[in-house]
Amino acid sequence: MTGNNQSVISQFLLLGLPISPEYQNLFYSVFLAMYLTTVLGNLTIIILILLDSHLHTPMYFFLSNLSFSDICFSSVTMPKLLQNKHSQDPSITYVGCLTQLYFFIVFGNMEGFHLVVMAYDRYVAICFPLHYTSIMNPKFCACLLMPLWMLATFNALIHTLLLARLPFCENNVIPNFFCDISALLKLACSDTFINELMIYIVGGPFIIVPFLLIVLSYVRIVSSILKVSSTQSFHKVFSTCGSHLSVVSLFYGTIAGVYLCQSANISTIKEIMMALMYTVVTPMLNPFIYSLRNRDMKKALIRVMSNRKISL
Repeated sequence: MTGNNQSVISQFLLLGLPISPEYQNLFYSVFLAMYLTTVLGNLTIIILILLDSHLHTPMYFFLSNLSFSDICFSSVTMPKLLQNKHSQDPSITYVGCLTQLYFFIVFGNMEGFHLVVMAYDRYVAICFPLHYTSIMNPKFCACLLMPLWMLATFNALIHTLLLARLPFCENNVIPNFFCDISALLKLACSDTFINELMIYIVGGPFIIVPFLLIVLSYVRIVSSILKVSSTQSFHKVFSTCGSHLSVVSLFYGTIAGVYLCQSANISTIKEIMMALMYTVVTPMLNPFIYSLRNRDMKKALIRVMSNRKISL
């Protein structure tokens, strides 16, 4: 015991989702199906892009990286949620909680970063079509992603290390289905001013700046298309960028709902549902959004399946 209200916390309790006991098995099956759909759907996109040479372009290189992030992002929270529901044991170790938080921040940041580079790719393709291949060459694309992975890792490391230095009270209940940084800070027994300050100084720009860059890219795209004033051009932009805008709306819309609609309570059902949207639902829907609205992906699937039949 380190004080009257402090103790050495070895584990936390994840309350999970507000589901009645009689519906636990039903929701376990639903979440398991959603997770498997996320993994298989995004894995299918990665495999198609690897196997089909027609998809070896910067656009699909970034898409395959987004699919990889989707798999990892969903895998940070869903397996633990499924394990807790199956075993009826809501506990997660202290180390496991910090580890989950670290990778949650890493892959959450990379989701936003991938959406930014995909918006930039569309901006170059539409506004500078003649110089697209020279600008978006393979070396540049790789160099574009490497610093972003480093920034995401650095951001996650800062928040995790700052959180690890805090002592926690006897209350170890997290009213969510994963170790969220805001919920953990509310359980701390010492001053969390530095942690909260770093969230605004370091964490805030990792959400706001990517969103602003995406908006700027599409403003430039729209202004460029308006100069042409061609119906065919509008259809081309819509078919090219519609899928990406759908994913951006889903991802940033739900994040804004969580972090801009904070209540005085530790957590609300609305906040938990919104968190479920951007951690589980969005990664699951991305493969469907990109494949159903993308002719190249459909053609690639047909080619790969045809080649498979011929080889058999």
